[in-house]
Formats: sequence, C-alpha cells, structure tokens
Amino acid sequence: MKFFRTAIGAAVLVACIDQTASAATGNVLFNGTITATCTLTVNSNGTMTVSTNLQSLSSHNAGGSAGSVQVDTTGGVSLSVDPVTSTTVPAADVTATTWTPTFASTGAHTIAETGTTTALAAPGTSTVAVNLAGTKGGSNRFSAGNYQATVTLRCE
Repeated sequence: MKFFRTAIGAAVLVACIDQTASAATGNVLFNGTITATCTLTVNSNGTMTVSTNLQSLSSHNAGGSAGSVQVDTTGGVSLSVDPVTSTTVPAADVTATTWTPTFASTGAHTIAETGTTTALAAPGTSTVAVNLAGTKGGSNRFSAGNYQATVTLRCE
C-alpha cells in the first residue's frame, strides 16, 4: 500500500509537471491626435534702405535685407502676412506711405514671393524671408530720420 501511494503520488506529480499553465493575452490600444499646427521662430529682423529717388524704403533696395523666420508645421495650415499696422516715422515725414509686406519660402515649402495667403499642405520645416516696402507717391519723398514698421507673419 505504501508503494501504491508513492506510485500514485509520483504519477500525479508527473501529470502536473507536464501540464502548462494556461496563458492569457490582452491587446492595449494607443490613440493619438495631432491637430494641424505650426510654430514660428524669428531668426533675424529685416533692414530697409532708401532708394536713390527717396520714394522707396524697402528691404529689397541695395543694402536692405529680409527678415528671416523658421516655420515648423504638421501641414494643413496657411501662411500669410498681415497689413502693417504699427509704424514709427520721423516727425518731419507727414506724407502718406503705402506699406507692402511680402514673403517667400524655401525648404519643405517653396513659395515664390507673394503677399497673399498660401496653403502649407505638407509637414516640414521652411525658412521664410519676410520683406517690407514703403512707397511714396507723386512728388512726396521720405524724410531724414529713423523708420520702423512691424510685419506680422501668420501661420494658422
């Protein structure tokens, strides 16, 4: 009987060892949403210089330079410049100036110089050159002194 109990115990032990533990699995889902977005980083401000006839003050004139802005976007946004609303002119300059902001882009988005809203459909990084031109009409001329204007580049 002792032998029989030992044999049965050994058989049960062997049977338990041969059985694998039952396994369970579960799937964990991950979701994420990225909204269309962009960031603007101003690399440098622009410089305007006056034309020889004193009727144009522009970043396009000799010695002038465009402002530079880095644009990083997911795509699905538009790039534009707002009309100039903030200017500082010398007291002696009392005649009207027409301010015209424009932009062009290289990198992930190649855009020829424009002043109109432009779609950026694809994601990527671009460098935007922002220009500004002030013009006088008729016989009006720019006066001596310091000029400053703010151009707002918009990505939305």
